[in-house]
Amino acid sequence: MPSAGIMTETFVSAAELMARVLGAEDYPFAVIEHPISSANRAMLAARAERAAADCARLLLGADG
Repeated sequence: MPSAGIMTETFVSAAELMARVLGAEDYPFAVIEHPISSANRAMLAARAERAAADCARLLLGADG
């Protein structure tokens, strides 16, 4: 099943390492700003919109 991960910028290196260890070096993921816990509703909504658009591009192979 096609899928894409979403993580904050702080965890990009960990995500890349996990993907390599699990044999999925090219596993796609969207990156959003960190932190999440202190973001207000509007900030989270904006991040979610960008992440959704990034995931759609990753999954559909579109260039933008």
